[in-house]
Amino acid sequence: MQTQPELPTKTEFSQPVALVTGGGRRVGAVIARQLAAAGYRLVIHANRSMDDARRLAEELTALGQESIALPADLCDENSIERMIGEAHDHFGRIDGLVNSAAIWVRQRLEDVTSADVRRHFETNTLATFLCCQHVGRLMVEQPTGGAIVNVGDWAIARPYLNYAAYFASKGSIPTLTRTFAVELAQRNPSVRVNAILPGPVMLPPEMPEEERELVIQSTLVRREGTPAHVADAVLFLLRNDFITGVCLPVDGGRSVFAP
Repeated sequence: MQTQPELPTKTEFSQPVALVTGGGRRVGAVIARQLAAAGYRLVIHANRSMDDARRLAEELTALGQESIALPADLCDENSIERMIGEAHDHFGRIDGLVNSAAIWVRQRLEDVTSADVRRHFETNTLATFLCCQHVGRLMVEQPTGGAIVNVGDWAIARPYLNYAAYFASKGSIPTLTRTFAVELAQRNPSVRVNAILPGPVMLPPEMPEEERELVIQSTLVRREGTPAHVADAVLFLLRNDFITGVCLPVDGGRSVFAP
């Protein structure tokens, strides 16, 4: 007599799963904690910060939200596919994807090489594209669809000095976001894609006080933001099922204000 496959429990049906790239530290870790607090089970990606990712996964699991840490080199498509496959095999679904992994290197324009530009595009642009593509394919097959949130940068509209390679790579995120919103919705209208464009939410600790104050005064709210502001916006876009193809600045009004 053939045995029937074991059905998922009510908890497994009700608890969504989110994959956060670059989730081991900085803004990505704050996003992961926020999603866990909202009831998501987590896949925390890291490359060089796997120890941080494992500690965070253990912390969230201890708090009641099953979480795993998975490594991947986002410049290697095979590594990306392997990570996504392992995440899907473990949880059986991926309901949310947050592409928060990024690099940014301060360099004078005269010092930027083709290798620098290529590295920024591979990590910030191509990796976001491939994660959207491979996770999007899985979401299309899910009756409940899914939601993707990419992380860009408000300052692609008004770039500041010494980050030419970084801004060139982040400038693609809005177009990439709208493209995947259209492509994936045509295959499953329950799949949505949006982006967050953060402003000054984690200024470098070594930034001179005078420069820090100038940045703060360049916002309408006259204060520095926090990673929690970004995490709140990510959760909002994951939850709101009538928003797609949107690039939302989270910048204290800096993108519309020229002091």
